[in-house]
Amino acid sequence: MSFGYETGGKIHPRKNQNPTTHLLQIKLRSLKEETMSGSGRGGMKVLHVAEKPSVAKSVASILSRNNGGLRTREGRSRYNKIFEFSYSINGRPCHMLVTSVTGHLMELEFQDRYRKWHSCDPADLFHAPVHKFVPEDKLDIKRTLEEEARWCQWLVLWLDCDREGENIAFEVIEVCTAVNPHLTIKRAHFSALIDREIHEAVQRLVEPNKCFADAVDARQEIDLRIGASFTRFQTMLLKDAFVIDFTTDDRNLVLSYGPCQFPTLGFVVERYWEIQAHEPEEFWTINCSHKSDEGIATFNWMRGHLFDYTCAVIIYEMCVQEPTATVTKVRQQEKLKYPPYPLNTIELEKRASRFFRMSSEHTMKVAEDLYQAGFISYPRTETDSFSQRTDLHAIVQEQQRHPVWGPYAQQLLEPGSGLWRNPGNGGHDDKAHPPIHPTKFSSGESGWSQDHHRLYELVVRHFLACVSQPAVGAETNVEIDIAGELFSASGRAILAKNYLDVYRFESWGSSTIPTYVSGQQFVPTSLTLDSGVTRPPPLLSEADLLSCMDKEGIGTDATMHDHIKKLLDRFYATKDSNMRFSPTNLGEALVMGYDDMGYKLWKPYLRAVMERDMKAVSEGTKSKAEVLTTSLQQMKACFVDARLNKVKLFEAMAVFFERSNRSGGDEQHAAGEVVRPCGLCQESDMVLRRNRDGNFMVGCMGYPQCRNAVWLPGSLSEAVVTTHICNTCTPGPVYMIQFKFRPLEIPPNYNANHLGCIGGCDEILRQLIEICGTGSRIPARGRGSSAPASNVQQSNSRHGEARHSACIYCHQMGHSSSDCPSQVSGSRSARHRGMNPQSGEPSVPCSTCGTPCILRTANTANNRGRKFYSCQSQECNFFVWEDNLNNVTGGNVQRGRTSVSASNTSRSGGRGRGGRGGSRAATATATFVSATGDPVTGRRCFVCGDPSHFANVCPNRGS
Repeated sequence: MSFGYETGGKIHPRKNQNPTTHLLQIKLRSLKEETMSGSGRGGMKVLHVAEKPSVAKSVASILSRNNGGLRTREGRSRYNKIFEFSYSINGRPCHMLVTSVTGHLMELEFQDRYRKWHSCDPADLFHAPVHKFVPEDKLDIKRTLEEEARWCQWLVLWLDCDREGENIAFEVIEVCTAVNPHLTIKRAHFSALIDREIHEAVQRLVEPNKCFADAVDARQEIDLRIGASFTRFQTMLLKDAFVIDFTTDDRNLVLSYGPCQFPTLGFVVERYWEIQAHEPEEFWTINCSHKSDEGIATFNWMRGHLFDYTCAVIIYEMCVQEPTATVTKVRQQEKLKYPPYPLNTIELEKRASRFFRMSSEHTMKVAEDLYQAGFISYPRTETDSFSQRTDLHAIVQEQQRHPVWGPYAQQLLEPGSGLWRNPGNGGHDDKAHPPIHPTKFSSGESGWSQDHHRLYELVVRHFLACVSQPAVGAETNVEIDIAGELFSASGRAILAKNYLDVYRFESWGSSTIPTYVSGQQFVPTSLTLDSGVTRPPPLLSEADLLSCMDKEGIGTDATMHDHIKKLLDRFYATKDSNMRFSPTNLGEALVMGYDDMGYKLWKPYLRAVMERDMKAVSEGTKSKAEVLTTSLQQMKACFVDARLNKVKLFEAMAVFFERSNRSGGDEQHAAGEVVRPCGLCQESDMVLRRNRDGNFMVGCMGYPQCRNAVWLPGSLSEAVVTTHICNTCTPGPVYMIQFKFRPLEIPPNYNANHLGCIGGCDEILRQLIEICGTGSRIPARGRGSSAPASNVQQSNSRHGEARHSACIYCHQMGHSSSDCPSQVSGSRSARHRGMNPQSGEPSVPCSTCGTPCILRTANTANNRGRKFYSCQSQECNFFVWEDNLNNVTGGNVQRGRTSVSASNTSRSGGRGRGGRGGSRAATATATFVSATGDPVTGRRCFVCGDPSHFANVCPNRGS
């Protein structure tokens, strides 16, 4: 737009042009000339951008003191003002403009066509185009930056000195350089909003760190793609299928998934499962005490305790019969209790939770307030060791005026007190910020809440403790011998409290015991045999949860509290008055479903690898593109697998929630895939599904009116209905199923992958059902000890199988395959020798699998040269000597396999949801011999060789 025309270097107004517009044009040109020459008022123009308005105000106030005064004007955003003043950077006069953003200026989002939930397949979100943009509520801030940056020579960034702050810095750079590509970009590093830090930072400007920004970009994109795809998948699958009554309007409920959020939930659920699975065990221990004129000593049994009552009683009776105690050892030594390491973010959150019962989210909010007011250093830091440049004495000197801990601070600085000690090194340094410490004295501000007072006190006392000597105690340990059993007692006397005088949050109890000398004898005052029971671990506290996340690398010091908050906001977990977490039904169901899928999406391992990769990006050892490609390929494979196995997620939800009446098509698909029409009721389809015990079955959708069901082998790990139709079985169509068996739970001569039919024509499937049974591997994991009401239905369904479903051998109704008359008679028919049709050698058919067994010769010392027949299958273990064959009927031929009912193959166990006991399979009583003539008793498990169970319930089985 033109405001006028120029002649001779002067601007003339156009005809009918507003005089005000003409004057504005002259002023803008004048400003531009001053800017380009760098000779405007105050010298070079420098735009400073802080992360928050309060930080901008603090920086401007500190730098403007004694430098020409501070002027304030409005920006486009009424919350982000602009502060102007004169200043000198490294001797160069500057006109300073200080403004701010409010956190991230930009957001990462999918392109519009992918943003609606039903606009695309959720799997497409792993590679759909994404872009960064300034949202509507930040456009005024963007315009302010553009207008101010246009006429400046330098841009100085005062964002928080961590990865997130560096990422925001590059968002600001992108906006400002778009209107002024000639800007010189500088970065200010500071850790506290105090005069010394701010003045030093502006004189020691550095280059911004692109690697830090790239690491955050990688995390944002990974979290967006994974979170959006899984959240859409599980919400659309489950929300309308079940009555989830956590909110008043469950139509708006979003079942979110986050790659940090779910491992955090996993810690909560796993501890809850440990508690539920715990079985109290009674134990016995011997307690001894001795009272003298100096006091009472309580001696602890050095065995601890015994679970065997008989052994405990025998040992106790020995002690009672010879009760004289002899002192065998008296040891006195000095003990030190060391002060804590300097304070980092995780320790601040953990200690605030333990000492004040403050949530981690609230702790960080209060700490941020104290930081922005200049009372403590930057509260987001991984560093727990002070650098040599830190003036620790100056920090202590500021606290001498405090009415409570001021005298202790004075004592610390006295050279003759001997109380000072250089702080310990915790071994962590993020190279960005020092440990959290006080930066300004306060005896309590009028606007502070009780939590502000508490947190400031914690930071100050923690710092004073760090630079103090450890507490000193004298500890005495006494060991005694009673009838060969050893007992010990200890006492402690505190000689110097030192740091404990100021760190009131910790204590070190003292207890005295009478004086004993080696060789002294006495008769105990009391000697008792006491019982107790083992107890489960407690629920995770917030401090425990933070420790788990820190140990496994879930989140960062700046984000951990946010992940915990999301668990509560999403109704996945609750926190009681003791600050301990329990999963809700919804949280437990989701973890259970993903756990059944096999991929440990609720475990910390996948996210921990991503966090390590993102750290590598921040260090420059990996590229952002490399990490994105690797992480997203891995998680997309998990997503595709989860979608194929979504029935497991559906079944887990069914354990806890009632079905709703507004189910969509996705639920119908999740409830099972159609295999064939039901031949019993002739009204409904039969579908492939898993019951709550984890076993595959094909059941009628008309249940409970129709209980027709076919139970599949217990050794199945996967089963998927295909489009192939069996040409033999009727009524049709009967769709064939792709089976995948666990290799260690089937005989070696069977293929782990099998395309089979449940209509009755599949001989291989029939054999595997007989060999492996249909018993469950994992018990149902409902809450508490009582079984769900649906267990009765499952029992009826199993019973109904025998009455209503067709036998897979003879295809007749009225009996199960295990009671089939044709199979019983067939197994008892006499076996006769014949010739192997392929080799022409003598052979007999295996009594188990029917395979011809060729004649072989033993080579052992006792049976060398003796002929025998044996099956080549390791599962069968069929064996018979040739010279005994004429005397053996079909029923007496030695067989390695013992038929066991499905109920006997069941074992309790699993992942902490049930008890540890369980019945064992029946064991054969006959004695067999191996191919070398050595005796073999009973059928053995393929995995561990134990004859007491089948391989599909072996505790040592592979996954």
